[in-house]
Amino acid sequence: MRKPQIDYAAVFRALPGMVALLTPELVYADANDDFLRLARRTREQLLGRYIFDVFPENPNDPAAAGMQETQASMLRVVETGERDTMALIRYDIEDPARPGYWREHYWSPVNAPVLGPDGKVALVVHRVEEVTELIRARGGPVGDEDRARVLEAELYTRARELQDINDRLRQAHAREREVALALQAAMLPAPGPIGPHEAAVRYRPAVGALNVCGDWYDLVDLPGDNLAVAVGDVVGHGLGAACTMGQLRSALSAACRVADGPARALEALGLYARFVEGAEATTVVTTFIDWDSHTVTYSCAGHPPPALVDPEGNVTFLDEATDPPLAARPEHLPRPQARASFTEGSTLVLYTDGLVERRDEDIDTGLARLADSLSRHRHADVEPLSDALLTDLLPAGGSADDTALIVIRL
Repeated sequence: MRKPQIDYAAVFRALPGMVALLTPELVYADANDDFLRLARRTREQLLGRYIFDVFPENPNDPAAAGMQETQASMLRVVETGERDTMALIRYDIEDPARPGYWREHYWSPVNAPVLGPDGKVALVVHRVEEVTELIRARGGPVGDEDRARVLEAELYTRARELQDINDRLRQAHAREREVALALQAAMLPAPGPIGPHEAAVRYRPAVGALNVCGDWYDLVDLPGDNLAVAVGDVVGHGLGAACTMGQLRSALSAACRVADGPARALEALGLYARFVEGAEATTVVTTFIDWDSHTVTYSCAGHPPPALVDPEGNVTFLDEATDPPLAARPEHLPRPQARASFTEGSTLVLYTDGLVERRDEDIDTGLARLADSLSRHRHADVEPLSDALLTDLLPAGGSADDTALIVIRL
């Protein structure tokens, strides 16, 4: 079989979501089609120009800090050579067709380095999720039915846009290892700081897979310094499953920011999944952590239950709010939600089925193995604890299924 010829420029232009490349001096080197479309700029208006000459701060908003925060994040990437995930920011953009008129925008940016042969940062990847419409929905109708209609309309529109991008990505046949790894890194960024709390993530593809799969994890900042943590699993492997995963992860991240609980976030995601090819039977669990009340509110869509281990080694599986996977029912129904209390120093673990399921044994055996490992290693920091869980639970030769794992010290 002939080795496929990959047009990397075409792959970059077709990437879902807003992605731009900047020099260490923060000058635009390139931008994909979604960035140009959503930022309302042409390629000629960007390339070779300093980012904040193109997108200055809104002079009519004395409290605006989007430019300062974005600049600080990018310079950290240049200085440290490490990825930097920013909190949700407001950054208004001047309408190029109407000078002096500024459009309100809300962004969720991630900045990542591209190293040159000398090991220094050669480019900064600036990836942005546009969540303006969903943030505005907070100030709209507050009734349950009205809120559902607002979310459904927004997610339906986004589904159509992302489906078109997904089709173009599938046609690219970009199955080389470096492309797969780049996509996976962009879709599953390392967790950013969550205050005094520690978090660790792990991702292991199935044996023989292309180092990319449909498993995902996500951490989303919520009002009051609280946190939403989610893990999901799309059926299948390879770039097709990864593209579907990227759409669902982005949609759930946006829904968590405006929903009043994990069940409502999953209801919105379920409506969205009906219009995404390959999303049927996706499983996902979403948890909202409230540090002040020491509670975890959760909802599961056909997914293995999160595990909560206290400092004494007692393990509780959060399995009181479980429902079928996404798009598995012909009609839309409310999803269940439950709440569990935790003591300081406890640990919350979310994972995909590759960690606990084996074809030749009952799922309860795998859950018991997870509980035993958590109890024995509960005092370890989250990074060594994550490694210990993979060592204890995954076969020595690798698993036949993909595995995503996230560990949060509460």
